[in-house]
Order: sequence, then C-alpha cells, then structure tokens
Amino acid sequence: PQGTRDQRPAHMALREHLFAAVVACFKRHGAAAIDTPALELRETLMGKYGESGKLIYELQEQGGELLALRYDLTVPFARYLAMNKITTMKRYHIAKVYRRDSPATSRGRYREFYQCDFDIAGHFDPMIPDAECLKIVHEILSELKLGDFLIKVNDRRVLHGVFAICGVPDSKFISTCSSVDKLDKMPWEDVRSEMVAEKGLSPEAADHIGEYVRLHGGLELIEQLLQDPKLSQNKLAKEGLGDMKLLFEYLTLFGITGKVRRCWGQEEPQAPQLRMLTGFCVPQICFDLSLARGLDYYTGVIFEAVLVQQENDHMEEPVGSVAGGGRYDGLVGMFDPKGRKVPCVGVSIGIERIFSIVERRVKASGEKVRVTETQVLVATPHKHLLAARLKLISELWDAGIKAEMLYKKDPKLLKQLQYCEDTGIPLVAIIGEQELTDGVVKLRVVTTREEVRITFYTRIQKCFHNLGMV
Repeated sequence: PQGTRDQRPAHMALREHLFAAVVACFKRHGAAAIDTPALELRETLMGKYGESGKLIYELQEQGGELLALRYDLTVPFARYLAMNKITTMKRYHIAKVYRRDSPATSRGRYREFYQCDFDIAGHFDPMIPDAECLKIVHEILSELKLGDFLIKVNDRRVLHGVFAICGVPDSKFISTCSSVDKLDKMPWEDVRSEMVAEKGLSPEAADHIGEYVRLHGGLELIEQLLQDPKLSQNKLAKEGLGDMKLLFEYLTLFGITGKVRRCWGQEEPQAPQLRMLTGFCVPQICFDLSLARGLDYYTGVIFEAVLVQQENDHMEEPVGSVAGGGRYDGLVGMFDPKGRKVPCVGVSIGIERIFSIVERRVKASGEKVRVTETQVLVATPHKHLLAARLKLISELWDAGIKAEMLYKKDPKLLKQLQYCEDTGIPLVAIIGEQELTDGVVKLRVVTTREEVRITFYTRIQKCFHNLGMV
C-alpha cells in the first residue's frame, strides 16, 4: 500500500543498529518497556490531536466496537496509566503507529512507521523530568552522529500569554498555534497572511504576535520577557517563563546548552531556520517562541530537534524534525473516571526520518552493510566430509558462536571462501582430511588469509573466547 514499504535485510541491519542505540539510552535512564495494542477504541483517540486528528485511521465496526489504529504512542500510554491506576512510571515504548497522511518517502514520512517514545509520569519537582527528556534527545542525536542539531524549546503557557495580550480569543488558540508552527517552513509574511485571511485574526493582532514569535535565544531572552510590561502581567506566561528559566539552568548543569561553532557567512540571519541553512553559530538548545507543536494535549514545555544543515549536505529536501515532545499534564485525567490527573512529560525520537538520513548517507558512500552477524563459516576442502562439518558447527552453536555452512554435501572451497567475502564473515574454520587425522581445525582470517591450527573440538570454544567472539 502507498506510504508503506518492505524492509530488506540491509535496511533491517541499519534499523537494528539505530534501535539498539535508542533503547540503550532509554535503559540507561531507568525506563521500563511496555507495549499497547495497535488498535484502540475510536473514542480514545478522537479529540486529542487537534487538526491532526483527521489523519486517524478509523476502522469499520467490528463486533459492536468502533475502533481506530493508534496515531501515536502517547495517548495509549495515558489510557494505560488511567486504566491501571498507575501514578508514577518511567517507560519506553517502540512500536508502529499509523497516519492517513500524504506520504513523502524522501523525508521519511510514511503512513505506517515506528515511534520510539520515552516518558516520565508522576508528581515531581518542576522541570527535573523535563530536563532529563531533553538530555536524552541530546544523547541520542550525539551518539548517532547525524551532524550538528538544534533543539528548539518553548512552553504552551508562554504562547497562551502571548496570544492573550495580542488579542487572540481562546477559541482560536489551537488554530493560531498551527499557523505559528509553520514559521520553520514559511516566511513570516505568509504565516501572517494565513492568520488574517484563514484564521480570522485582525492585522494588528497578527503584527503583535509577530513581534514575539520571531524571538529566539537562551536565558537572556527569558529574563528579558520576564521584564516585559505586558507579558509579565499574564499569569500563564509568567508561570511558563519561570519554569523555562529553571529548565535552562538545569540544562546548563547537564552541559548541553553550548553552541555549535560553525560560521560560513558574514552576517547572522535572525530566523533560526535561516541560520540552519546558512550554517551560522547556533546553540544546541534554543528558546524559540515560534515553536507551537500542533497536538492538543500539550500543556507546558514543548520541544523539537532539527538537524543543522551543512554546506556539504546534498539532501533532496529537508527531513524536518528528528525528535519532539513535551509536557501533557491533563491527558491521563481524560481517561480516569474521577478525572484524577497524572503529570507527564515525554519525548519521541523520529526514527524513520533518522533512518532516511542514514540510509541516504550509506548509499552515497558506497559502504556495504552486513546483514548478518555470522562470525565463522565452517568449510571443508574435500569431498565426503559433511559429517565433520555438521559435528563442528553443532559444537560452535552450542558454544554460543554464530556460525554458518553451505547447504551442499561437497561444496568447493573457493565457493565457500567467496561466500565469506560476499557476506562479510570474518573467519572460516576449515576441516579437511589432514586436519581430521591431526585432530585440529584450521582457522583462517578471510581478509588477511592468516591461519592458525587449533586442537579439534576441545579447544575450539576457548580459542573463540580468546578472539572475543563469545
């Protein structure tokens, strides 16, 4: 089907490498794994995603239930917490989600794709879990070596305050957010036009919003806005800015608010998206008032990570965000019969977009990807030695060594060695008539053709252990 694809072995090898790095980070931070059904009740998903809710895959009625395919892993997690009366949890979940979107495969956008989520649920002191989520994003993107990146941070309460003082009614908050969130893809003039022509804002309100949403910076900007005569009088904005200040203090302690030192031009553009394209010195984490994120359930801190495009990048088109998340303190209460709230904050790693980048780079480099982890091929140079091969490979398997053999009674040695070269198997264990007589196995390094003779069977496991293969 359109927007889906089969994964060949080379793709799966790359995916498993990426998944392993992500899972290792999640476990390093103490998360436990859970899983939830791909199917949810339709009513569980509806009304949680704003304008994106139209992309939910609804299913025909089956057995009296109105069902839908899960749109993300966050809403099912909130439902899981409420159903099981869990008030404190740190979890990760890697699974497929489904969106009735317009596919853009070159950007890693599919209708069926994986998400990798990490969430912290529970009542804790402000901004400590939020800072850890941002630290996780920083760790994963650094470990995967995708290049320089920028993590944009904002707070929904700050946006509420900005819109309120600019004259935007509460009923238009979500729709205005969706327009502002396009500032990383569209110039301000186009965003302003959309807010006035399509969202019904007055030109004066749109211009006032523009004075704020084009601001970006760090602690100094937060301090500046805390002194803003109008914004500082708004309760929600003041709360959000106070938490944002605390968050940046914690991020500084984590050591992840430093700058990417790269300047390719003469004059620094003002918009973050332009700075990414021109390669000017940008912070790794930036307070960006244009960040809105369209999902309805966010209540506080929101963040999004994008790659800093470099001059030598030859991407057909930008890949968009590679991670995102935020705080959603009211979502669990929507599923609790008594409306009990469980504060939550989480992050989702855009593994499909990251995979698209890695796949493209591997293809450009001409690098061959090993699709198996076989450590040794058991080979024979003569006929009528199948029994010896079977006996030796069985002992290797029993010792935990990843081994293969060709499925022919009497394969030619040259063909067996060629198979090793084609598949990247590093070692070949050769057992011929002379080796049987001497009670040894000839172990050959495929690339260098160096050989060593080891005692047959009894010393095979010790030899492989010394080679670091078990």
